[in-house]
Amino acid sequence: MFTIITGSQFGDEGKGKIVDLMTKDYDMIVRFQGGDNAGHTVVVNGKKYKLHLTPSGVLQDARLLIGPGTVVNPQTLSQEFDMLSDNGINVDEHKLGIDAKTSIIMPYHVELDGLRESARTDKIGTTKRGIGYAYIDKVARDEIQMADLASEEQLRNRLNEIRPMKEAQIKELNGNPSIMKDETWIKTYCDLGRRFAPYITDVSFEVNNALDKGKKILAEGAQGTYLDVIHGTSKFVTSSSCIAGSACANLGVGPTRVDQVIGIVKAYITRVGEGPLPTELKDSTGDLIRQAGGEFGTTTGRPRRCGWFDLPLAKKAVALNGYTDLVLTKMDVLSSIHPIRICVAYELDGKKLDYPPESTSDLARCIPVYKDMAGWDEDLTGIRNVNDLPDEALAYIEKLRSLINVPFKYISVGPDREQTFTN
Repeated sequence: MFTIITGSQFGDEGKGKIVDLMTKDYDMIVRFQGGDNAGHTVVVNGKKYKLHLTPSGVLQDARLLIGPGTVVNPQTLSQEFDMLSDNGINVDEHKLGIDAKTSIIMPYHVELDGLRESARTDKIGTTKRGIGYAYIDKVARDEIQMADLASEEQLRNRLNEIRPMKEAQIKELNGNPSIMKDETWIKTYCDLGRRFAPYITDVSFEVNNALDKGKKILAEGAQGTYLDVIHGTSKFVTSSSCIAGSACANLGVGPTRVDQVIGIVKAYITRVGEGPLPTELKDSTGDLIRQAGGEFGTTTGRPRRCGWFDLPLAKKAVALNGYTDLVLTKMDVLSSIHPIRICVAYELDGKKLDYPPESTSDLARCIPVYKDMAGWDEDLTGIRNVNDLPDEALAYIEKLRSLINVPFKYISVGPDREQTFTN
């Protein structure tokens, strides 16, 4: 069985929590795209684990894989392994494998990312972690791969090839090209290469071989549908493809092997950084949702912009991903808000739209058309069965299900593993 999980909005929907919950039923968890700009938070028994590259199933008994469609900062990954080790979780090569073709985020990628964002008049809101420049090098065939990192000779040879071009790029952006000859970070990366050499594997082979043997595989995406580099709200997007089809391409698994595609969606909507968010609440209600939901970036700490649930965006997410099931998270955050609003359509230039316009600039001009629902005052965080939810909460869930026309597999009322139950 091959299951794919993706975010249905702008990321931060709670994918890490759901992957952690579902891992007990799977043999293998595989990360298929993105870099350490992603932040997946897992909470177990009140303890919070913030993960950026390690697959979210790390706290359960499953084989973990990082596929070649990701871009890995080895310093971040090393720090995560150390954090997990400090908490009694050993992530050795038997627990986790990294594909030999995985692109490595280098210090010059981080430098270029920061310089380019600073030079922009219209900011994108990048995390300045070098993600985009690492993907540029992948496409340009100028990348450093995990296999290169694991061999000091190979790494230094590749750096000698790349150095003149990177020096010119940094100089063009008014940066200091001497970073390319800084032996301190080069030695650090050589050490990291030796650390990760035992982890190198062929992810496509492992996944396909496991499927052939009847094992269950869960592919974990990062970010969300509308940060997809092709189908998202360009240019305010990430540098990889975040939708379900990307899992097949990036892992080397044929689409005919997919059995289930699960989307994670919040009971409202959030966004970090720039770009359109039609239902954004720039008022006390938005502040209330932000504080109640802890809506601050796992990676950056930046406050997230908050808004009402956006049905047109949800409909397009279903089309882009082909969801068989959805998971509704953060229902608890909406307690004590009256009324609760659902954006059921847009108005644009006097016309009513049930589906988002293709143009990002047009989406930014859309005016939400709302349907109001009765709210509830009860604290939902202690509820463990869907039937114990207040009638108004049940009505809200049923209204979303009927409008989206995809069943909810799980409902979540808090960050801990026990605060998620089947619908």
